[in-house]
Amino acid sequence: MALDVLVVSLGSTGGLRAADEELRDSLRRAGASAELAHTVAPAEVRTLMLTDLRWARAARAATVAQLARSPARAVIYSSTAAALLWPRPGALRFDAPAAGNRPGRHGLWQRPLERRRLRQAPLLLPWSEGGLAELPASARDSDGARRALVLPVPVEPSGPSPAGRDIAAITYAANPLKKGLDRVLAAWGRVRGPSEELVVAGAGAHELAKAGLAGTGEGIRVTGLLAPEEYRALLRRARVFVTAPRREDYGVAQLEALADGCLLVTTPAPGPYVALPLARQLDARLVGEDLDVALRVALDDPSPDYSGRALAALEPFRREAVDRAVAEELLPRLLAGD
Repeated sequence: MALDVLVVSLGSTGGLRAADEELRDSLRRAGASAELAHTVAPAEVRTLMLTDLRWARAARAATVAQLARSPARAVIYSSTAAALLWPRPGALRFDAPAAGNRPGRHGLWQRPLERRRLRQAPLLLPWSEGGLAELPASARDSDGARRALVLPVPVEPSGPSPAGRDIAAITYAANPLKKGLDRVLAAWGRVRGPSEELVVAGAGAHELAKAGLAGTGEGIRVTGLLAPEEYRALLRRARVFVTAPRREDYGVAQLEALADGCLLVTTPAPGPYVALPLARQLDARLVGEDLDVALRVALDDPSPDYSGRALAALEPFRREAVDRAVAEELLPRLLAGD
């Protein structure tokens, strides 16, 4: 049976898998038949160039197999890496292009091929305006702008917050060095109070050791990778979400923290970091290079009604807003040339 839309899910992280499932479900709520082509994760290799090649080959194999079972009127490749070796053209959905997150030798073969795919794609679906701005010039011409539709990843509160929040601070540490976990741990060691605890989620002791981080010590608890519902339950108990990314391609974890009532303490970072302007708007004292000061301000002098104002600021990222964009803009454009 033919599908309306096939979403090719690279799924290299839990966040990407969740984003792809949200997109599939949104397409279905708009009345389309939609399925995911799940990419089988390749074996780990040492370099980003080889990593991207293996993922691109796996994404092509998943696309070919799914299309053989169920032909699709339109295909969405979720990330430019998923589209590098595509078997047929389709829309490109991405948080950031290789032009932004694969600098220098890390993207020697990916960037030129990505530019070609961006020119060939009938529709560009960046997660944010910042992701669109990072496209190479050849994809940001008047035609590229006409083909673009900004489509955020929806974020919702995960449930009611408990009466009291018993975790002082939490951070998400998948890819620990990119997330700046070393800087977070150093600041926490300097400023934490005697009964305060920092929860480190998203990475376990093995990942931290590979990054050269101990991750243990007084006032620090490492949870490892958790099921989404377990992680969000921790967010609802935490007063502060703290992060110091060296680059941020979007920042789903920060948006989830805001949705679940955490104050966001963050350093500025390059990349299409959508939560950064929101954090500045909510309380500029909590954004800056001095994590020590920002952490103590968040814990000792929280801004009144921060969580309520955060929910209001998140309205463009809520599921209702994204569903409206999918039904009114994305689906008609995807199927227009069918």
